[in-house]
Amino acid sequence: MNHILPAAMPQRSSPGASVPGSPEGPAPRFSKASAAAVLVCWLLVVFDGYDLIVYGTVQSSLISETGWGLSKATAGTIGSMAFLGMMIGAIFAGRMADSWGRRRTILGCAIVFSVFTVLCAFAPNAAVFGVLRLLAGIGLGGLVPSANALVAELVPAKWRSLIATLMMSGVPIGGSIAALAGIQLIPAFGWESMFLVAVLALVIVVPLGLKFLPETLAPAGGTSARTGKTPSAAAKGPAGFASLLRAPYLGVSVLFAVATIATLFAWYGLGTWLPNLMQLAGYNLGSALTFALALNLGAVAGSVITAWAGTRFGPVPTAIAAAAVAAAALVVLVTGPPVAVVYFMLVLAGVGTHGTQCLIIAAVASHYPGHLRGTALGWALGTGRIGAVAAPQAGGLLLAAGLGVNSNFLAFAGAAAIAAVLLAAVGLKLTSKLSIPTSSTGANNV
Repeated sequence: MNHILPAAMPQRSSPGASVPGSPEGPAPRFSKASAAAVLVCWLLVVFDGYDLIVYGTVQSSLISETGWGLSKATAGTIGSMAFLGMMIGAIFAGRMADSWGRRRTILGCAIVFSVFTVLCAFAPNAAVFGVLRLLAGIGLGGLVPSANALVAELVPAKWRSLIATLMMSGVPIGGSIAALAGIQLIPAFGWESMFLVAVLALVIVVPLGLKFLPETLAPAGGTSARTGKTPSAAAKGPAGFASLLRAPYLGVSVLFAVATIATLFAWYGLGTWLPNLMQLAGYNLGSALTFALALNLGAVAGSVITAWAGTRFGPVPTAIAAAAVAAAALVVLVTGPPVAVVYFMLVLAGVGTHGTQCLIIAAVASHYPGHLRGTALGWALGTGRIGAVAAPQAGGLLLAAGLGVNSNFLAFAGAAAIAAVLLAAVGLKLTSKLSIPTSSTGANNV
């Protein structure tokens, strides 16, 4: 649906300015410098996806090989620690990115998650491992809203939804890498090797970020790298979470947050438990990780499909359809279909769950003005991590209660269905308004 936004006054770029975006709106064109920055952000998002699957790949090894005394329930608790950290990181880093600048927030988060993920390989017991996962999660959680806020300001408004959705393809690609790496590395080098992979982010991607990431938003009280001027308070308007929770943003902010909770419950629940669930269903580790690979490859395909559909039909209507597809696919798994159908349903579940989350991010990035964009993304993704925290716990408790593998699939299907309903409410609320006051440029589909 079309969301009408008033056009901002055009700005002149200062001679030799290296930053293609501006605090007030997206770039008028997609330059080579912008493309390089978007690619670095995408590479960092790949590690977010890697972290999604890495715990699922090592979970059975932690239970059976470490001597830490883990049960399915306590393993679920440890699985939730990273997501709890992500919730903390997403909420506060989004606000930091709007106040201190996108670039330094992204790089700081990348360093934090890389260091603490590598240290997980040397954890002596479950308690230390859980704390390290929590700290790594803070960095990972802060990375995605900050990177999305930066990318939204580096691309033209008409491409914002497309690029935001495609950039999030890094999540399932990272998950696919984790599943493939687990098949090879765990039998040969042990579960610890899976966490050492994060050193690549520290020694390769962070230096690339130092070189290619620009700053598009002036820190509070500072000057824009593009214009050399301090944006006036009147031009920016009030920032912070309080602005999201009052008119004209309150209703949509709450609906976006709760829809993200439901979506991430389904997506991260599957990511954390799928290998273990398939082993409980009688498959060996290699086959179980292949099912996880199917889920993530579906999510990669979903990123492309939903990017096109979101641009054509709008991110919110497309997200409703994607969430419904995920719910239906997970219900089919409960019927005990043939293996070929299981693979296909997992591909559809990946398309639907991850596609829904990509589209929510695209809608949020388009709905809010520049000075609130990082805060709004942090709010949606941060509160949404409640679903990510709850999913590993819920999966473990359902199994511990003897309710079986299908109880997990039904729980995740129910969450996807709830997300579809909530997003339908978002669509109805947005169509009831012709416009909201913002300082973004151009017209966006929301």
